[in-house]
Amino acid sequence: MNILVLCTGNSARSILLEAILNHLGEGRVRAFSAGSKPAGAVHPQSLKLLDAQGYDQASARSKSWDEFAAADAPRMDMVITVCGSAAGETCPVWPGAPLRAHWGVEDPAALPEADWDAGFANVFGLLERRARALLDLRLDGMPADELKSQLDRIGTIA
Repeated sequence: MNILVLCTGNSARSILLEAILNHLGEGRVRAFSAGSKPAGAVHPQSLKLLDAQGYDQASARSKSWDEFAAADAPRMDMVITVCGSAAGETCPVWPGAPLRAHWGVEDPAALPEADWDAGFANVFGLLERRARALLDLRLDGMPADELKSQLDRIGTIA
């Protein structure tokens, strides 16, 4: 199952969830991330946190969702947006037929630098709990409407 994680800048939240899903999924899922307005670089605190957790960060890069709209791009089965509910933050919308879910998370990169360690750790923990809940599901053969319902439920996990 291919999962695309979207956020506006693709520098923190979407990068973290991509890494978590690929690490914990152990080949059951392939996660990718992108942004509608990519920052152009992965936030350094994201890389620091992934390194501290022992997660592979070699492929982490901020990129446009246009890469996944190309004819030779992998077909996505699921698209998860992780933009938070902060006023003025725009979440990208992914066209097409993949299942869609919104797992809103506030942007830790918007915090003052002095709060990055705690803020990024909190976001990582939340995304990891949600990723584990997703990976606990029997994804093969689950009807699309049931999977969508589960995705929406997982998006409310605190």
